[in-house]
Amino acid sequence: EVQLQASGGGLVQAGGSLRLSCAASGFTFENYAIGWFRQVPGKEREGVSCISGSDGSTYYADSVKGRFTISSDNAKKMVYLQMNSLKPEDTAIYYCAADGGADLYSECGTYFGSWGQGTLVTVSS
Repeated sequence: EVQLQASGGGLVQAGGSLRLSCAASGFTFENYAIGWFRQVPGKEREGVSCISGSDGSTYYADSVKGRFTISSDNAKKMVYLQMNSLKPEDTAIYYCAADGGADLYSECGTYFGSWGQGTLVTVSS
């Protein structure tokens, strides 16, 4: 059974940083794409950043390029999202998700099949 456990959310001032962590289990990490998605109540969920468990290739949404960095530790089955220069518009519930097919990282689609619980990130102005 695929399980994903996200952590690391919190309250931070604009311009600050947070690091989200996603602990994965129940699947062969190298065969999957894993990523971070976010959702603001009343709005559609969007893909923020995804990574290939196979070769570490990454995708970033335009809104976070240059500010967020996704990384993985395959041995520990962990995926991280380092978020710097946070803006109030980054406020959302952040979810970790995964799907079979490492190449799917480039789509970072909300159709990903396995989801963890969300972690709330609040950026104050």
